[in-house]
Amino acid sequence: MNIFLAETIGMAILILLGTGCVAQVLLKDSKGSTGVLSSGSGWLVIVFGWGFAVTFGVYAVAWASGAHLNPAVTIALAILGKVPMEKLPLYFGGQMFGAMIGATLTWLAYLPHWEATQDPGLKLAVFSTGPGIRNMAGNVICEIIGTVMLVLGILFLIDPNVQKATPIAGLTPLVIGFLVTACGLSLGGPTGFAINPARDLGPRIAHAILPIAGKGSSDWGYAMVPVIGPCIGGVIAAFIYQACWL
Repeated sequence: MNIFLAETIGMAILILLGTGCVAQVLLKDSKGSTGVLSSGSGWLVIVFGWGFAVTFGVYAVAWASGAHLNPAVTIALAILGKVPMEKLPLYFGGQMFGAMIGATLTWLAYLPHWEATQDPGLKLAVFSTGPGIRNMAGNVICEIIGTVMLVLGILFLIDPNVQKATPIAGLTPLVIGFLVTACGLSLGGPTGFAINPARDLGPRIAHAILPIAGKGSSDWGYAMVPVIGPCIGGVIAAFIYQACWL
């Protein structure tokens, strides 16, 4: 399986299960609906749902592409010389295409519920992240910090020395899923923790082009925050990791 196809499949799984858990919580008349994103129980479902979504996406295609499933991870690995520059378009393209496919499948799975849900903001929240308090500088900083924690954690987990020292080889995707969950529980409140440019941008594009009943704006004014922040976070994580081995 080539890199583009593997990243497409892994990302489609990740986004389907991730946005699907958000849809379950937010859309009207879903069996799991709370209707309010800030509900304590609803937020726990969403955070753990995304963690498990990442776990199964990684398990599915780790053997084929390394299962980056996140441009910030790919950027960090490229800086560290672990991914040839000529392969970056395959990773980025597969991640974006897979994210759009996964979001489209979520739309289809919850097809009767879009019209039943009156609030267009809840519909957008199924697809993309948004801030609790809109402050672009603060929102970017939060995304940078969250992504540094995620990517740096992944770099340490896949480090050969760590793999040798701890019995986690086959459990690495599960541990990465727990890491995503920890990021959501600790740092998800301000921005909804995109910590992955493709995770936000791909579904946001899908929201813009799909015939979603009663949808509103795709909030393009905010869209660069969950792209710029995680990209910067990936770069910083790579340099921190590199400095640890100097």
